[in-house]
Amino acid sequence: MVGPSLSGEERTAASMRLKIGFVLLVAASGALVALQAGGEPVYIAGGFVGGLLLGIILTYLLVHWWSDFVATTNRGRR
Repeated sequence: MVGPSLSGEERTAASMRLKIGFVLLVAASGALVALQAGGEPVYIAGGFVGGLLLGIILTYLLVHWWSDFVATTNRGRR
C-alpha cells in the first residue's frame, strides 16, 4: 500500500500557502472592485485592506468549520 505523498511538515507548509493565497485573492478582489468603480488610490487601498480583513475572517471561519466537519464525520480517521 502506498503511504501519504506529503510529510507532516510539507502538509503544514502547503496548508499555510493555501490560506495565504486565499486571503490575498480576497484582498485583490476588493482592490480590483474599487479600481473598476473608478476609485482613487485611497479607495483602492481601502478595498485591499478591507478585503484583507475579510479574507482573514473567512479563512478563520472556514478552517474552524472544516475541523468541526472532520471531527463529526470521522473523515480524519482511516
